Amino acid sequence: MGVSIDASVADSIDASVAGSIDASIAGSIDASVADSIDASIAASTVPWREALNVSQQELPGAFLAGARFREGMTQEQLAAATGIPRRHISEMENNKRPIGKKNARKLAEALHVDPRVFLLV
Repeated sequence: MGVSIDASVADSIDASVAGSIDASIAGSIDASVADSIDASIAASTVPWREALNVSQQELPGAFLAGARFREGMTQEQLAAATGIPRRHISEMENNKRPIGKKNARKLAEALHVDPRVFLLV
């Protein structure tokens, strides 16, 4: 029996990666140009699940390390922001320690992501 990510989480991540024209500038761009740009972005986007070279069990750690990198934070800075010991963050990133719901909420708040990306469901 394989482990999978909740479909709503996957759709949310896929949608955020695909992107769209910002509503504040969309009105000033011709509709056909906006459609062309959206189609070009969609055609050149790689689904995140296929882009990551990790197993299902390694996804939470990969997401944690990636979100931390995206925010430009060190493990020490993330530890200070969440109250989670740096050693535990390292172990979670390396899939040696489960993240758990409580830590997922803390990490998600500090890293500006949905906490479900850190949990295998």
